[in-house]
Amino acid sequence: MKSSGRCTASQATLSTEALSLPAEFDIGTFTGVTAEENGGRLPSLDPSSLEGNRARLYAEITGGPRAADSGRSPVVDDRGRLLGPFNAMLFNPDMGGPMQALGAAIRYRTSLRDSSREMAILVTAAMVDSAFEWFAHEPLARAAGVTEDTISAIAAGREPPGLDAGDAAIYRGVRALVADGDLTDAHYAELSSVLGTTACVELVGLVGYYRMLALILRAFRVPMPTVDPR
Repeated sequence: MKSSGRCTASQATLSTEALSLPAEFDIGTFTGVTAEENGGRLPSLDPSSLEGNRARLYAEITGGPRAADSGRSPVVDDRGRLLGPFNAMLFNPDMGGPMQALGAAIRYRTSLRDSSREMAILVTAAMVDSAFEWFAHEPLARAAGVTEDTISAIAAGREPPGLDAGDAAIYRGVRALVADGDLTDAHYAELSSVLGTTACVELVGLVGYYRMLALILRAFRVPMPTVDPR
């Protein structure tokens, strides 16, 4: 699937060569992650070197609710170093701690269905061209019940066919939030009528959080993990 289908000139994307999705992006489930030389702007912190608040934050990230998903979406490489945006959080644990806690709340403690939440994350990742977030959440979306047709349509920048009223509203609402940084009265009315006010607040928070992660990944040129093809 071509990444050029994910964004249009009218969308408020965060374009960058360093983190552009590959021209042919494999969305198959991966089996493992191997360590590689860090080509980014931040050094990958070795867990054996962590002390105090950094060590506690590392334990919260690796031992919290994300641990249950580690088989599908690992948070560490084969040397135990944090992947993606989590390594950046270690540089200031007082800030990184609340950041990771917000992410955990968004993923595990909202009223959104698992499939709806993961679909919304994929829509955000595709629109801001965040290769790592797609890499991390495509297997989770599939495991949550998001269909292959839906995943392929999102990657191509099309509204997936056959969505129920709630997921259709989420899809259109997330696209509006990313492209325009706002919800029109029509989008808000659609979302609130099928999801309720609480879920609307959760969805806006979700989009804001994953856009923040995309910015961290981009600004620090965080490299993609290497997939073990075993």
